[in-house]
Amino acid sequence: MQASANLNVMIKAARKAGRSLVKDFREVEALQVSQKGAGDFVSKADLRAEAIIKEELMGARPTYGWVAEEGGVEEGQDPTRRWIVDPLDGTTNYLHGMPHWAVSIALEHKGEVISAVVFDPAKDEMFYAEKGSGAWQDHARRLRVSGRRHMNECVFATGLPFSGHGDLPATLKDLARVLPGCAGVRRWGAASLDMAYVAAGRFDGYWERGLSEWDLAAGMLIVREAGGFAEAIDPEARILDTGEIICSNDAMFDPLCKLIRNS
Repeated sequence: MQASANLNVMIKAARKAGRSLVKDFREVEALQVSQKGAGDFVSKADLRAEAIIKEELMGARPTYGWVAEEGGVEEGQDPTRRWIVDPLDGTTNYLHGMPHWAVSIALEHKGEVISAVVFDPAKDEMFYAEKGSGAWQDHARRLRVSGRRHMNECVFATGLPFSGHGDLPATLKDLARVLPGCAGVRRWGAASLDMAYVAAGRFDGYWERGLSEWDLAAGMLIVREAGGFAEAIDPEARILDTGEIICSNDAMFDPLCKLIRNS
């Protein structure tokens, strides 16, 4: 894939932030044995990564808007374009020394995500897409959603409420409907990677409620450009407005939607 100038800037920013996070991650693993714990350290690592990304993106495109998990919203001189950034998706995994977390960067133009990067620094896997140009991994492999067509062969991913967050009754109903008919459901704790894995055919589908736009923006486009389908749980709503998503390959999309939307 011949990446655009914007996408090249995004990939560079993700890699640079990833290097910083990997360096700090080694320290986090050592901090697990301390009485104080690693929470404050991880917050600083998260902020450092966001600062790196912002410097790279806004340095290259200073007129664009900005929205990020830590840094909030900034209006740009160009009202039609904005960066949507999660510098560390999977913070709890990072905090506990589990190597499953990502840098997520999306570019939105006139309300539509047009470029996306999800970078897994721990495994050195780069997933990216541009609208109309397909989805790719590591400059070599074109991503395609899985070809599975039977529910009992499929593995799905989701998120689970924690510490009073989210809608536990709805999630339990979802699981009660989905689990009996499929090969398994995974909860890995990093929404952007769940969607990248759907795009790569590793998961056959994914759904979750209670997310933010920076959790969803990049992965959503990567799934679609890999031949998948993605909608809000409310079919009349916009994913980034609701913080909810269902995505899967083409064969499983309607069956999965039926199960989730009926709950």
